[in-house]
Amino acid sequence: MSKSEQYEIKTEELITPIVEANSFELVDVEYVKEGGNYYLRAYIDKPGGITIDDCEIVSRALSDKLDEADFIKEAYILEVSSPGLCRPLKKEKDFERSIGQEVEIKLYKPINKQKEVIGLLDAYDKENVVIKVDEESTMTIQRKDIALIRLAFDF
Repeated sequence: MSKSEQYEIKTEELITPIVEANSFELVDVEYVKEGGNYYLRAYIDKPGGITIDDCEIVSRALSDKLDEADFIKEAYILEVSSPGLCRPLKKEKDFERSIGQEVEIKLYKPINKQKEVIGLLDAYDKENVVIKVDEESTMTIQRKDIALIRLAFDF
């Protein structure tokens, strides 16, 4: 397990009670290096959307817990935010909530000469995702071949 994954798991353990106490949903935690800085990001959500005040409540409480636990040795920037409309589907609850909705899938390698597929999420399991590409046909894609899957939005 990588250092980043360890940090993410420990952070998820610290933030989960905070998020649950406020009736929010923890969407994801990530620890990444971007442009010379490390970022510890937590994405939270709730029905109707997250506000800046919601993010501040979680950020302050999480910051205190992180200071107490002190398991991240590098300097980092803590960010708590909404996952946004185009958030990736990562957890089982994300897939369950998105059944029947249009998804955009980006692939690591082309399937039928396409690296991007759009369709209705029809089914999923630990190994595969099934999308309805039109009225008569479905496409099964192995999850290991998916670089990104998220709800599709036309802006």
